[in-house]
Amino acid sequence: MMKKTLQILVQSFSYRKGYPEDPAGNGGGFVFDCRGILNPYRFGNLKYLTGKDKEVEEFFVEKTDMPEFIESIKKIIDITINNYLEREFSDLQINFGCTGGQHRSVYSAEKIALYIIEKYPQTRVSLVHRNSKNWMLK
Repeated sequence: MMKKTLQILVQSFSYRKGYPEDPAGNGGGFVFDCRGILNPYRFGNLKYLTGKDKEVEEFFVEKTDMPEFIESIKKIIDITINNYLEREFSDLQINFGCTGGQHRSVYSAEKIALYIIEKYPQTRVSLVHRNSKNWMLK
């Protein structure tokens, strides 16, 4: 019998727009609140960038606790991913929220999706930035 592939949905979202729904019908998954990390939106031209931009990454690494935040999340999700793989579960959702869904949550979702892809190649990862249509870009 073939093992089920664990599908992992990683999303960024804006708390202003509400929590993401669970399309798999499992009642949700992880929701990490990124609002405890300093917001690059408040700093000049970073306002018009996203968590995908190098300048924002440098800001997070040099001026915030984001690296520790991401490392802590890796430890937490590893426990669940390993358990879900062992039990052959089909779906897991990992969500990251911040005020606008443009900087902190996007960066976190990008980093965690990449981490999972590299560490768990037997999974299928989908990455969605739910607020991308509302990003403030120049």
